[in-house]
Formats: sequence, C-alpha cells, structure tokens
Amino acid sequence: MAMFLFLILVAVVLGLIGAVADGLGYLLAIGVVVLVADVVFFAMRWSRRRGRRPVR
Repeated sequence: MAMFLFLILVAVVLGLIGAVADGLGYLLAIGVVVLVADVVFFAMRWSRRRGRRPVR
C-alpha cells in the first residue's frame, strides 16, 4: 500500500511539473502513464486477493 501511495505522489508531482514548466510536456505524459499503470496494478492485485477467500 505504501508503494501505491508513493507512485501516486510521483505521478502527481511529475504531472504538475509537466503542466507548469514550459517545454516539459513529456513529464506530464510520464506522470499520466505512471498513474494509469499504478491504478491498473492495484486493481488487479485487489481483485485477486478478494477471489481467494474460502467459502464457509
């Protein structure tokens, strides 16, 4: 969970720098890619964890 939050923070910082600084639009794109990859990874991990519970 800490890695998820850290990657969200990195994506937001890269996105802000890329949006504000002139000529650094690639940082905005990298931030968006990191954010999407992090959310997809977290969703896959969360869905796998939910499916392994034994039925009582």
